[in-house]
Amino acid sequence: MTLRLHNNLTRRVEEFEPLGPVPTMYVCGPTVYNYVHIGNARGPVVFGVLAALLRRRYGALRYARNITDVDDKINAAAKELSVAISAITDRYADAYRQDMAGLGVTGEFSPDIEPAATAHIPHIIAMIEQLIAGGHAYAAEGHVLFSVGSFPEYGKLSRRDPEEMLAGARVEVAPYKREPGDFVLWKPSTPDLPGWESPWGIGRPGWHIECSAMAAAHLGETIDIHAGGVDLQFPHHENEVAQSECAHKHADGSHKTFARFWLHNGMLNFGGAKMSKSLGNIEKVHDLLQQHPPEALRYALLSAHYRQPLDWSDALVEQSKNTLDRLYGTLRDLGEIKVVPLTPQVIEDALSDDLNTPQALAEVARIAADARRATTPEDRQRLKSELLGAGLVLGLLQQDPAEWFGRGTSSDEDARIQALIDERAAAKKSRDFARSDAIRDQLAAEGILLEDTPQGVRWKRA
Repeated sequence: MTLRLHNNLTRRVEEFEPLGPVPTMYVCGPTVYNYVHIGNARGPVVFGVLAALLRRRYGALRYARNITDVDDKINAAAKELSVAISAITDRYADAYRQDMAGLGVTGEFSPDIEPAATAHIPHIIAMIEQLIAGGHAYAAEGHVLFSVGSFPEYGKLSRRDPEEMLAGARVEVAPYKREPGDFVLWKPSTPDLPGWESPWGIGRPGWHIECSAMAAAHLGETIDIHAGGVDLQFPHHENEVAQSECAHKHADGSHKTFARFWLHNGMLNFGGAKMSKSLGNIEKVHDLLQQHPPEALRYALLSAHYRQPLDWSDALVEQSKNTLDRLYGTLRDLGEIKVVPLTPQVIEDALSDDLNTPQALAEVARIAADARRATTPEDRQRLKSELLGAGLVLGLLQQDPAEWFGRGTSSDEDARIQALIDERAAAKKSRDFARSDAIRDQLAAEGILLEDTPQGVRWKRA
C-alpha cells in the first residue's frame, strides 16, 4: 500500500515519496528547563512509529529531533538557582532522554540526530546574515528582526491572514520594529544573560531561527517531513517557513520549499482543558513512569489518531493496562512456541494510511482474539508470530509475559501467590469449598484476580 500522510500545508491526505533516496524528517523537541509533561511525549511516540515505518519502507531515514537549550525560561531557572544555564539544560535534557526511553522511544523509533541550539550558533548567525542580505531582515538597536512584509506567502501554513494574525496575537510592540508583526531573529544579552559574539553585538538567537538553522545544517535546505504539536503551527512553524524559504533560493531567485509535508499531532486534554504548564494541569512523564507500567502509557498515547485531541485520564491508562493484560495473557497462553515475529500486512496498511494507530491496535486485538480461538499448532504458531510482529512495529508486546505480569513484585511474592492458588485448586478438588472461597477472597483483597483458562488458573493484579 502507498504511504499516505495528511499534509497540513495543503490540508489534504497525499501520497508520500521522498525527494531523494533517503527521506528526511525533523520533529520539534523540548525546551529543557523542567521535566516534560505527557502531552510533550505524544509527538515523539507517534512520530517515532512513523520513523520506524519510513525506515522499513526506504531502508534508511535522516531523522532529527532538536533540543532547545537557550531560552528565556531556561535563563530564569538558572538565575533563580544561581547556576549556569548548562546546569539546567544538561539535567533536563538527560531527564527527557530517559523519559522518552521509558516510553519506548528507542532504536528504530528514535532520532538519528539530536541537535542542540547552542551548538549551532554559527549556523544561526550565517542564516540571519543571508536574510539581511536578501532584504528579509534588518538590524535595529542590537536586535535583528524578520520583516514579515518581505514574504508575501506568510500565513500559508496556518491559513491566517497577516492582519488577522497580528490582531489575534500577543505581539511585542517595540520602537525598533518596522512593523508590529516582525519577529526576533537575534536579541542582545546583558552581562547576566548567556550571549555569543555576533555582527550585531553580544546576544542570543530567537526561538524560531534555531529550528530553521538546525534543520538546514543536518537535513538540507528542503526536507521531506516537518512534524510537531499543532500548537506550534503558529507562530513557530509559520515563522520557520518564512525564514527558511527566504534564506534559501533557487538560481532564478524563487524560494526553495522548506518542508514538503507538515504533520501536526493533536493536543492532550486533561480535566476538560488543554494540558499545559501555564494552566498547571499537567502530568509529568517522569512521575507517570513511576506510577504506571510504561507500556500502558505508550499504548494510551497511540490509542487515538495522532491528528485528533486525546483526553488523558487515569481511566485511559487503566484501560490501556487492562488491554495489555489481555494481550500478554494471550502470549502467555500460547506457551513456548518458537516463532519469528512477522508483521501482518493489515498492520502495515493501517500505519500507511496516515499513521492510523487506532486501526492498527484494533487489528492487534483481532489477531489476539483469533489466537485465543486457535486449536491447531500451525495456527497458534502463525498467530503468535503475527501478534509479536504487530507489537514490534508499534513498540508493544516485547516483554516476556512473566515479566509483564510480575512487574513490581519479587519472585518470592509470586511464589507465595502461586502457592495459594495451588492450595485453592487442591481444596476445590477435595470439595473443601470453605477453604477454596477463603483463599479466593484473600487474593481478591490483595488485588489478585483469578482467571480460568484451558491451560489452568491464571492470575493478574487488578
